[in-house]
Amino acid sequence: MNIILLGPPGAGKGTQAQRLVDKHGMRQLSTGDMLRAAVKAETPVGLEAKAVMERGELVSDAIVSALIGEELDAMGPDVGAIFDGYPRTAAQAEALDAILSGRGRHLDHVIELEVDEDALVERVTGRFTCANCGKGYHDTFEQPKALGVCDKCGGTEFKRRPDDNEATVRTRMAEYRAKTAPILPIYDSRGVVTRVNGMAEMDHVTAAIERVLAV
Repeated sequence: MNIILLGPPGAGKGTQAQRLVDKHGMRQLSTGDMLRAAVKAETPVGLEAKAVMERGELVSDAIVSALIGEELDAMGPDVGAIFDGYPRTAAQAEALDAILSGRGRHLDHVIELEVDEDALVERVTGRFTCANCGKGYHDTFEQPKALGVCDKCGGTEFKRRPDDNEATVRTRMAEYRAKTAPILPIYDSRGVVTRVNGMAEMDHVTAAIERVLAV
C-alpha cells in the first residue's frame, strides 16, 4: 500500500506515520531525510544533489524523483510507502504517478490530518519536556503528577522548544496550506482523499487511519 500522509507541524503526523511503520512494516519516505542520507552515502544521485546544493541551488524535481525511485527499488515490491513532504506541486504529483506506475505500484490513499488552528496553537505552545529523559508534558493536558518532578525519571529540569510559540505555529500553518493547496484538488478529483480529525486523541486518530486503510 502506498499513501500520502498530510498534516501541518503539530498535527501528530510523525506519531501516526511511526505507528504505521511499526504495525504494517511500511517505510516512511521523507524527502529531506532521503536527501541527507544519499549525500552522506555518496550514491550517484546523492553526489548530484550535493553538487547542486554546494552551488547554492535548489534540488530539482528530477533529483527528488530519482531519490524516491532508488528508495522504492531498495524496499522491494511488498513494502508499503508513506510519502512525507512529497509531492508539493502538480508537477511532482505527476512525477509520483510515473514513479509508482513504473514499479507496478499505485497511490492508494491521501490522508489529511485536519486541525483547528487555534486549538493547534494551544497544543503546541503548551508543550514541554523533561530535560533529562525527554518525556513530554503539556501545560493543560498533561502536567507531572508531582509539580516540578518528572514522572519517568524524577528529573526536576524541564525545557521548551524555542519555536513552540504562537507566531511560528501560525506561520507554519500558512506554509502548510500554501504547499498542500496545489495537490489536494488533484487527488480529490480521483476520490482518494480522506480527512481525519487530527485534534482527536492519538489512539482515535490511529483507529480512523486504520479504517481508511481497510477500505
